[in-house]
Amino acid sequence: MLADGLVFSFGTFGFPPLAARVVEFQAPGDGVPGRLSWTARQEGKPEERLDVLHVWLVEDLPGGRVRVLTQETQIGQPAAELAGQAPDPMLNGHQAWLDGLVRAASGGA
Repeated sequence: MLADGLVFSFGTFGFPPLAARVVEFQAPGDGVPGRLSWTARQEGKPEERLDVLHVWLVEDLPGGRVRVLTQETQIGQPAAELAGQAPDPMLNGHQAWLDGLVRAASGGA
């Protein structure tokens, strides 16, 4: 279950598992969108350091629809190197996360 201060780890974009912490969690309520933000950090030499903040807003809409807005900021050389690639692996990876969320919410695997 998600909650403020929850610590977890995950691997993405070819990085080793990153230590992450939920810094904001608000469950959705009647007329109030849900909010989730987490931060992750990779320590190491300057060329390895990475500091990330990711924010999700989940909003119920009329007609049984849901809007998910997500925004992320990354600081560090590894993120800058990814941003310079074409096609953009960050953009494509985040779209894959959203596609997976839709599948899971629709009862898919």
